[in-house]
Amino acid sequence: MEWIIQPPKKRDIIGLWANSLTVDHYQALLDRGWRRSGCYLYKPEMEKTCCPSYTIRLKASEFSPSKEQVRVSKKMQRFLDGRLDVKISDKLIDESGTFGRSCSDAHNSSTRSAAIDSSIVDTQGMQKVDQFMHSLSEQIDELLQLCLKSGELPSDVQLPKASVKKVAPTKRKLQADVSEDLIYSCNIAFQIAASLRRKKKVEHGVDGNVDLGELSPKKIAELLATHLKQVSEPCGLTIRACNGHINFYSAIEQAQLVEEGAISKTSTVANGGNEKSLTKKCESILGKRRRFEIRLKKSSFDKEEYSLYRKYQLQVHNDTPEHVSESSYRRFLVDSPLIHISPTDDGTAPPCGFGSFHQQYVVDGKLIAVGVIDILPKCLSSKYLFWDPDLAFLSLGKYSALEEIRWVSENQSHCPSLQYYYLGYYIHSCNKMRYKAAYRPSELLCPLRYQWVPYDMAKPLLDRRKYVVLSDLTALQNGDSLQVKVIDNIMEEQQNEDIQEAPNDVFVNDEEMDELEYEDSDDESDLEASDDTITDTGHGDISNVLIGVKEARLRYKDIQHAFDSSQRKYFENQLQRYTTVVGTELSEQMVYSIG
Repeated sequence: MEWIIQPPKKRDIIGLWANSLTVDHYQALLDRGWRRSGCYLYKPEMEKTCCPSYTIRLKASEFSPSKEQVRVSKKMQRFLDGRLDVKISDKLIDESGTFGRSCSDAHNSSTRSAAIDSSIVDTQGMQKVDQFMHSLSEQIDELLQLCLKSGELPSDVQLPKASVKKVAPTKRKLQADVSEDLIYSCNIAFQIAASLRRKKKVEHGVDGNVDLGELSPKKIAELLATHLKQVSEPCGLTIRACNGHINFYSAIEQAQLVEEGAISKTSTVANGGNEKSLTKKCESILGKRRRFEIRLKKSSFDKEEYSLYRKYQLQVHNDTPEHVSESSYRRFLVDSPLIHISPTDDGTAPPCGFGSFHQQYVVDGKLIAVGVIDILPKCLSSKYLFWDPDLAFLSLGKYSALEEIRWVSENQSHCPSLQYYYLGYYIHSCNKMRYKAAYRPSELLCPLRYQWVPYDMAKPLLDRRKYVVLSDLTALQNGDSLQVKVIDNIMEEQQNEDIQEAPNDVFVNDEEMDELEYEDSDDESDLEASDDTITDTGHGDISNVLIGVKEARLRYKDIQHAFDSSQRKYFENQLQRYTTVVGTELSEQMVYSIG
């Protein structure tokens, strides 16, 4: 490894170049506040930066998903089941600005927006309504066949054909609330019950009424409505069983269009210039399940991944084309110093082994997202995610985090030491990073003593101060008000010092590390530029620091005589600082390369 001091314009970041690195060493570095960008390891100097970056992690076995996170999972499942209309969701994002709201809110907004922006179709409108009702009827017939196969209905009963009818305007309000109208209805449940009754009469030779038990018209309608909700509601309809009838409801605006013989059409802009009727939309999604795969592969260059990354950076981050070159992509997300460890049967490694990986999310053979991750002895460390901007409505960033947490939980049975999910850096003052703390219960790393502190304990003081020695907050648990006051005073002093440094501070997060121009300056200039900022960081023992000289590996105490007095003073100052930031134990295990 090679120690680098950053130039003054980035002096709140310290860094290491790593040619190779064991997963155990990188795990230890993570637990001292380090991260990697390709083969470059970096760590913010927390007491100097304007935006302190705390390492955040979550114990996967204790994860408790929020309502919003559950909604994200359910929305993804509806999409995969073919029950979520992509075009409606795209329109929702582009025009309504409702991205991030609950699925039910999004669905209602989508329905109303489509209705408001719709236009009355030509004289073929009524024919399209008939086609739509016919499509719903066929869907019910298909569900009946599935109920026969599953045993929910007797297999030897003769089933009639379903017929969905439009409800007359005068009857629409009889069984609907004020915000919706009853548009269609189907009485197939009565016909099935009658068929069952006739069958039982023949079998038992009776003339009176036959007790149908659980298969009354009401029960049959409820059974079918439950199944229909899973495939038909994305068409803008709410389905409920009512006294044996299967009723289809819609918002008032859309109901008025149906009464006039029209089907709402989304705008040509939202559909890329192609106008589709509600009939065609529903026909394209009803019962169409998507094939979903999550593939874990060792980090390597993949053209399809790079193409998706380029699309993501240009559209989501507004990068310039020259900024998202193949070479920068390789440096940032493909190159890794981690030495891959193959899987074992003794419980010391998961089935994939340890190292750097790309986790691909694939739908119907198309790559929609890639998570760049490191799998280490104690954790899965999430480094970066890029996804298809066309599927922004799926909240793939949140969904991938849930999948990565699930992966840790599942693989803990193979490798008991693998317990944590690391989400990178957390900057409390950055709203874009607040989502990380939503994965609860999370912990933040103390920047001074490298102890883990519950986020809920740290948050009250982070609301008041950017930089906090988190391990001091244990005093809060003991109710030591005097200690808390001392902590406040210390933080006040730290804040005053930080204000003086602010003009030279750099905002640091995972996404911006590919911006660092560390490849544009050689090592020597970095060291010279930083010489005026180097101070004696202490008098720790550096005699056992492992030094790499060409192919040789020697302890510093064995080669210190090779330096003259001025060289030795400078070099020992560097080693002192190196030992401070990586820790004495790692400084004696990792190789500090000097040529």
